Amino acid sequence: MIKTLINAWKLPEVRKKIIYTLMLILIFRIGCMIPVPGIDSLQLAEYVESNSNSLISTLNIISGGALTRLSIFTLSIGPYITASIVIQLLTLAIPALERMKREGEEGKKKMNKIMKYLTVVLALFEGFGVFVTYGGSQGIFLLPNYLMIPIFLLTVTAGTAFLTWLGDQITEKGIGNGISMLIFVGIVSSLPAAITLLLDLAGILVGTLSLTGVLTALGIILGALILVTAVVWVQEAERRVPVQYAKRVVGRKMYGGQSTHIPMKLVMAGVIPIILAMALMTFPALIISFASPNTMNNIADGSGFLRGLAIISQPSLLISAQAAITLESIIYVIIHSIIYMLLIVGFTFFYTLITFNPVEVSNNLKRNGGFIPGIRPGKPTSDYLKFIANKLTWFGSAFLGVVAIIPILFQLTGLPISFGGTAVLIIVGVALEFVKQLESQMLIRNYKGFLE
Repeated sequence: MIKTLINAWKLPEVRKKIIYTLMLILIFRIGCMIPVPGIDSLQLAEYVESNSNSLISTLNIISGGALTRLSIFTLSIGPYITASIVIQLLTLAIPALERMKREGEEGKKKMNKIMKYLTVVLALFEGFGVFVTYGGSQGIFLLPNYLMIPIFLLTVTAGTAFLTWLGDQITEKGIGNGISMLIFVGIVSSLPAAITLLLDLAGILVGTLSLTGVLTALGIILGALILVTAVVWVQEAERRVPVQYAKRVVGRKMYGGQSTHIPMKLVMAGVIPIILAMALMTFPALIISFASPNTMNNIADGSGFLRGLAIISQPSLLISAQAAITLESIIYVIIHSIIYMLLIVGFTFFYTLITFNPVEVSNNLKRNGGFIPGIRPGKPTSDYLKFIANKLTWFGSAFLGVVAIIPILFQLTGLPISFGGTAVLIIVGVALEFVKQLESQMLIRNYKGFLE
């Protein structure tokens, strides 16, 4: 990877794209530090400090800290991600969207336009939800609500729209997928805080080294390296289904006869199932926090259905409120993990069904004179591909589920685990994609140089 970066930097065209990407990322990080007008920063800091393990802190990772600062990029590109998922799901139910999807580049532009409008609508709703969440703390907002609400909503919605445009610019003129790059930068920006926690755990910052703390910190680092290695292996793993093309004689020339393969990824759905499952799991706690603030304020010693639903949705609320690990919190964490795992498995199968169509692949092979050795063309081929896809999806969904719930279970240890499994999957996936983009850019440059 380092060698690829060095070689890419030597090429003027690629170097310009890298610098352009870094400049836009710098704009993103500067915007994360600019607060919305009418915010009392000191009161906000006190509120965040007293709610460091709350739902707000959980939703803050991808935004790169912008949510807890109430910056102009408070919502980050979360509404755009939600809009893209909603549009993909609606494509299955609305024939007009399905036809639009098949129109090629023109249809893609129309769908992107619809997605942008939906992003603005969702940003307004999500912005209002954030305002209500912080509105329960006196003194954060300096202006009365009739002024603060429109200022806040317009500012954070404009911030999301600008970040969406920024991501498009990175995709078109920079290196890598712009939206994924912004998520990646937002997660990586919390690395210094994670390193500080580890140094504090080892006692290095206070000057009193602890053997237990040092060994624990080393154990966390070793576990993170093992997790990253496993994620890289699964992200790059694929099942190659052999394909043979029949020979055809056209005029005096013979075409076909070559052997190739169909690459089938171990995790075809990527991190989308985890994002969907995470959104669904946190949704009840979000609704309850808006509709019944008293329930959220009495998490530690309260009772009732809404309290139980909120804790199942977000067990860290109970652990934070009780400031200790109890039998009740252990039970809720286990229930949360089981539901979360089942949702991830279900969404993985659902999203794989959307992205991979065995019947369509089988028809394309038959149309082009291709076949899988030992398998008859047509329905037997589609059934065979479906069988392989199901086997891969079972393993991939189980892996995604385990990676996602490991940090949740580690909450019971009280260790300072700053990164969740979703964050690791996103970081690794974007880093691998970035390297592949660099390699393809260098390959294009070499071909151009050879032709010239």
